[in-house]
Amino acid sequence: MIAVNHDVWITPVGWELYFLDFLKTILITDSSFHCSTAGNPLLGIPARVLLTASSYKGDTMTSIHQNYKTLALTCLSLVLIGCGTEGPMEDSQSIGNPAYSSRSTSSPLAEMDMPMMAMEMAGNMAPDMGTGPGMSGNRYDRIEENQYKRVTDAPFSTFSIDVDTASYRNIRQFLLEYNQMPRPDAVRTEELVNYFLYQYQPPAFNHDVPFSVNVDSADCPWNREHQLVRVALKGKQIEFDERPNMNLVLLLDTSGSMEQPNKLPLLKQAMRLLLNQLDESDRIAIIAYAGTPGLVLDSTTADQHDKIMNALNRLEAGGSTNGGGGIELAYEIAREHFIEGGTNRVILGTDGDFNVGMTGTDQLIDLVKTQASEGVDLTVLGFGMGNYNDAMLEQISGKGNGNYAFIDTYSEAKKVLLEQLSSTLITIAKDVKIQIEFNPTHVDSYRLIGYENRVLETEDFNNDKKDAGEIGAGHAVTALYEIVPAGTENANVPAVDSLKYQTPRQSIGAENRNDLMTVKLRYKAPGNDQSQKIEIAVEAGRKPFPETDSEFKFAAAVANFGMQLRQSQYRGDWTYSDIEAIARQSKGEDRHGFREEFLQMVSVAKSLTTSEVDPTPYLESTPQPGYTHGLRPLIQPR
Repeated sequence: MIAVNHDVWITPVGWELYFLDFLKTILITDSSFHCSTAGNPLLGIPARVLLTASSYKGDTMTSIHQNYKTLALTCLSLVLIGCGTEGPMEDSQSIGNPAYSSRSTSSPLAEMDMPMMAMEMAGNMAPDMGTGPGMSGNRYDRIEENQYKRVTDAPFSTFSIDVDTASYRNIRQFLLEYNQMPRPDAVRTEELVNYFLYQYQPPAFNHDVPFSVNVDSADCPWNREHQLVRVALKGKQIEFDERPNMNLVLLLDTSGSMEQPNKLPLLKQAMRLLLNQLDESDRIAIIAYAGTPGLVLDSTTADQHDKIMNALNRLEAGGSTNGGGGIELAYEIAREHFIEGGTNRVILGTDGDFNVGMTGTDQLIDLVKTQASEGVDLTVLGFGMGNYNDAMLEQISGKGNGNYAFIDTYSEAKKVLLEQLSSTLITIAKDVKIQIEFNPTHVDSYRLIGYENRVLETEDFNNDKKDAGEIGAGHAVTALYEIVPAGTENANVPAVDSLKYQTPRQSIGAENRNDLMTVKLRYKAPGNDQSQKIEIAVEAGRKPFPETDSEFKFAAAVANFGMQLRQSQYRGDWTYSDIEAIARQSKGEDRHGFREEFLQMVSVAKSLTTSEVDPTPYLESTPQPGYTHGLRPLIQPR
C-alpha cells in the first residue's frame, strides 16, 4: 500500500502545489496500475506504471522526496489519457524484455500532443550528472575554443562543413526541460547556428554545382571595431518523391537504459513517421540490440506496412547494450540488399550507452569509416539524458558519412523525419571542405566561430582521401568569421619574436587588390572519389549591421548565444538581452515556431544568469515575460 502524504514532499511552486493537495487524498492499493483505452479508445495509449507495494523508508523516501514533480506529472498524464485497474494487460510477444510487454498502436491520434506530453513529463527526471548504475551521466568531448590567428602567420583557414543539429536540441532540453544551464562542452556553436533552415538563395535549376555559395560582411555587433563575415551554402532541393530508391536498416537500442518514456517509446514514434513516407520502391530492415543484437525484421519492401509496424511495436527495453555488435549486423544486412545508385543507410537510434562487446569509440570509428567507403552511410538519432554519450555519437556519425540529430520531443521527430526528410537521408555532396585565404592588406587577424572539431590542416584541403562533412538536399550551412581589420589593435593575439633564419612572407600584388579574402570549396558528387573545386573572390567592404538581411542578424544572434553559454572570452559586449532583441526583430515568418522556441531558451538562460542588471539591448524590442524559477545561478557574474 502506498499512502501519498503531503508532508514528505519538497514544497513545490505553482500548479504542482494544488495537484499534490489532490494527490494526498489518493490511495493506490494495486502494485500494477495501468492505463486502459476502454474509456477513451481514440487515444489508444497503452502504458504501465509500476509502483512498489512496500513501506517507504530511508533511501526510498529520499527518492520520492527528490522526485515529487516527476511523480505528480506522471500521475497527471495518466489521468489525462484515461487510467484503470481492470487487471493485468494482455501479454503479447515482445522483443528486448520478455518480462514486460505492452501493445502499441499506430493510430494517428496516438501520436499527437497529449501522449507525447505524457511521455515528456514522465521522462523529465534524467539528470545530467551520474546517479548510479544505468545513469552514469552525460558524456561530452572537450572543446577548445578557436583562437584568433594573424594572417601573416596563418593566411589559410580550413575546415569541414557540419550539418549536425544534436547540440542545439540537447541544450534546449537543459534549458526548457530541466531549467539549468548546459555544460559548456555540450555547446557546439556551429550546430546551434545550423539548426535553423535559412532562406538562402538556392543554386540555379540547371547549375552543375549542387549548392550555392554566398558571402557577406558587416560590422560585428558585439565588437564594433571588428567585422563579421558570413559564408552561406544552400543545397539544391530534391522532392522526396523524386528521391533515389532507399535501402534502410533501422538499428534500434532496446537495452535497459532505453526504458524511459522519452527514449524507446519516442524512438518508436519517430520511426513510424519515417516508415509512413516510404513505398514499394524502398526497403526496410529492423535490428534491435540489448545484450545481443537480433534481426527483428529482414529487409522488406516498405509497402508491407502492417508487417513492419507489427515488428516495430513489439520492441521493448531491457538488458545490457551491445551497440557495437548491433552496428556490425546492421551493416551486414545493408550490404546484402545494397541498391546501386540508391540511398544505402543505417539509422541508429540510441542513447549511446554501449557497455557490452565493441564499446571503444576508436573501434566504432574504424568500423563506420570502412562501411562508408563502401557506400553505406550512417544517420545517428540520439535520445534521452542521464547517461547520454554525445562524445561517441557525434564522432561516429561524422566518420560514417552521415548526420546527427537529437530527438527530445515528437515535434523534433517530425522536423527531422518528416519536414526535412530529404535533407536527412538524401546526400547531394560528400566531403565538403572550405578553405579561406585572407588578404593581409585588409585583415590583421581572424577567428572561426565554432567548428572546433571540424578544423583541418591546410594541406587537407587538396587531399581527396581526407574525410569531411556531407550536405543533404535543401540543407543550409552557415559559417561565421570574426575579423580584425588591418591597422586595428588586437590584444587577443600576442606578439611573437621576429624570425632569425628566414624573412617573413611578402604579399605579392595583394596591396593592389581590393579582395578581402578568397573562399575555396571542394566537394565530391555522390559515388565519385574525385573532388571538384569552387573559388570565389570576396571584395573588401562591409555593411552596418542594422542594414544586413534578417537571416544574417538571426544567425549572429544564435552564434553569440552559443558563446554566452560557453562563457567565451570573445562574446564581446552583448548580453542575453541583446540576443533576445536581435532574434525577435529578425525572427521572420517562423512557420513551425522554432525561432520562437529559441527566444524562450534565451529568456531562460537570462533568468539563470545574474550578470545582467538593467541591460540596455543593442536594439529596442518589446519586453517579454521572463522565467522566475528561484534557482541558484549557474553562471557567475562578469
